[in-house]
Amino acid sequence: PVNLTLRAVDNTNLDAVIALEVSAHQTQYIASNKKSLDTAKTEEYREIARPFAIYANETLIGFTMLAFDLTSADPNDRYWLWRLMIDRTFQGRGYGAAALELIIDYFKRHGADHILLSTKETNTAALSLYHKYQFAETGDMNENEIVLRLQL
Repeated sequence: PVNLTLRAVDNTNLDAVIALEVSAHQTQYIASNKKSLDTAKTEEYREIARPFAIYANETLIGFTMLAFDLTSADPNDRYWLWRLMIDRTFQGRGYGAAALELIIDYFKRHGADHILLSTKETNTAALSLYHKYQFAETGDMNENEIVLRLQL
């Protein structure tokens, strides 16, 4: 059985996390892991962003970055799934769904009462996955992306 875990991004796996890539047709939907990690280090986001490497047993298969903005004036805008990617060589094996379950559980265990995310309407594979886990469109837009919410 495969055991999926979220692990800190550190000096032992940083280069490998940066090297992870989505399929060519997916690059329009997600920032590179390097860009995400650079964002996580900025003064604006370092207290908010929680980047993680996703492992299947001892194999690095993906990357996620969560946002916990506990200082947000709007209590309905504190918890975001900012990034979720599975490396192209590991796609199509159910890892995205398994990782999403792990991420939802992480939010619950860390006090979140909702999760927000945004993606382009054309990202049908991701939307299908999110809908399967009861994320629903809010009607809001995040720049050119639709916002989805899961009430926990």
